[in-house]
Amino acid sequence: MPINDLRFLDAIVVRASLDLVSQITPSDLERPTPCTAWTLHGLLSHMATQHYGFAASADGESHLDHWRLIPLGEDPIATYRDSVNRVLNAFVPHDLEARRFALPEFSTEITFTAEQALGFHFVDYLVHSWDVAKTLGLPLKFQQEVLDAGLRLAESIPDGQIRRAPGAAFGPAVDEKGPSDLDTIVALLGRSPSWPDAKPQA
Repeated sequence: MPINDLRFLDAIVVRASLDLVSQITPSDLERPTPCTAWTLHGLLSHMATQHYGFAASADGESHLDHWRLIPLGEDPIATYRDSVNRVLNAFVPHDLEARRFALPEFSTEITFTAEQALGFHFVDYLVHSWDVAKTLGLPLKFQQEVLDAGLRLAESIPDGQIRRAPGAAFGPAVDEKGPSDLDTIVALLGRSPSWPDAKPQA
């Protein structure tokens, strides 16, 4: 996919995540999320940290310190907003397509093209936007071009035992269909579209 298209789609889902996060109240932060290891507080910290990690990678930084979990501080929404601004600005440069991204959370042995890196970021925040919306009980809709790109990327991500490894970006695909393309995307990437009422996976 052309890098400018990816930039555009990534910005849509990142801004959607910010719109959702902006509606969080302090009492919401202890809610469970579809990411079973995290409360909403933990998920939000992870999301902000990943923005900074990808931004550092766009700037040519490769140290794992850029990916260490950051505290949300006294104003978690402001902390998240700052991380959104940081990553969106990092993806602006006109020569981005020529850069290689070191993504030590994905691999310490290889670097990635800008197209690969933005694809990772885009699909991750498409799913994390869904996570936050589900946690808060809020609606979430995306344009069809966002969903079409998300489906292509979700279908291209290998499933199987690799998804069960510690630290895997996504859990094993869930054999559960929902009524929308977004439901299909999150199921392919290990979420149950019917969360929190889903039956435990065998």
